[in-house]
Amino acid sequence: MSNKAVNVLKYIVMLGVTGTLLWISFQNIEVAEGESKREFIGKAWVSADKLYLMLSAIAAVLSHVVRAERWKLLLKPLNHPLSLRDGFISVMVGYFINLAIPRGGEVSRCYTLYRLNKTPVDISIGTVVAERVIDLIFLLLLIGTSFLVQLDNLLYFFGKINLDETAPSEEGGSMTLFIGVALFALGLFFVIYYVYKSHRYFTLKLLSKSRKAFKGVKSGVLVIFRLDSKVNFILYSLLIWVLYYLMSYFILMAFPETSTIGLLAALTIFVIGGIAMAIPLPGGAGSYHVLVPLGLVILYGLEQDIAVAYTFILHGWQTAIIILFGALSLFLSQYYRNKSEHGK
Repeated sequence: MSNKAVNVLKYIVMLGVTGTLLWISFQNIEVAEGESKREFIGKAWVSADKLYLMLSAIAAVLSHVVRAERWKLLLKPLNHPLSLRDGFISVMVGYFINLAIPRGGEVSRCYTLYRLNKTPVDISIGTVVAERVIDLIFLLLLIGTSFLVQLDNLLYFFGKINLDETAPSEEGGSMTLFIGVALFALGLFFVIYYVYKSHRYFTLKLLSKSRKAFKGVKSGVLVIFRLDSKVNFILYSLLIWVLYYLMSYFILMAFPETSTIGLLAALTIFVIGGIAMAIPLPGGAGSYHVLVPLGLVILYGLEQDIAVAYTFILHGWQTAIIILFGALSLFLSQYYRNKSEHGK
């Protein structure tokens, strides 16, 4: 079987898994007679405080701006200056492509940057790998912090092997729990394994083309040790994750049922969601919709129906932001490229 056929098969399987997990999560919504599940989610959306939803959107966009600014720091010592505009456009195109092709955003982000300012792809890919290493460290720190401050709850989450009065009681709930725990473990594995796999994939693929390409990736990865301002790099990295957390927290605040959950509990749900997003499914769809409701139900006693509706809205809202700014960035990348080529 050719590599192309294998990739197509993998993509079909991935979409099948995503669809199955979404269906399982959707089926966990129980509604009153005469009311559809879509209507239930629609009512949850109407009840949401739109101010908090807008604050969540602002936090999301700011996190991408800060990521672009941090990317500038990495490319500067490599003599490839980056404007905030080109960096932000490239980052958003990467997130946009990730919705369709998991992990494909890293490559498309670098190719978009090359089209905008001719930064060599091998160099920029190396800096993206370096970013992922730092992001992994911060995510592991968040997981560790969450375990420290919410240890009892998380141990309960991991050790839950049957459903009692604190968990959903509908038929099929045990299967949902089993899938959720399996996904959590799988997501944690991908968090740790992803950086290694990314580095290996990029370097081996580029090395097969030329030694020069390999040197470019190596320079991009090691540039972190040559930064002019390591303090700013750390601060930007911290700010990115604070904004990620606020993005999730503001949506929790938007719903009456979750508005009193508290800052530390929101951190635990954020970590669970972060691990769900690490599973290579389009935009984390499916894994996110199973794990986050389980966390809300098992750890904090939220009604299953509300938990699922909240998760669909949270993920849908975040995805809508990426689609909006990603599609706009894709258009702008073509516009600025044409403008540069024609010298206008």
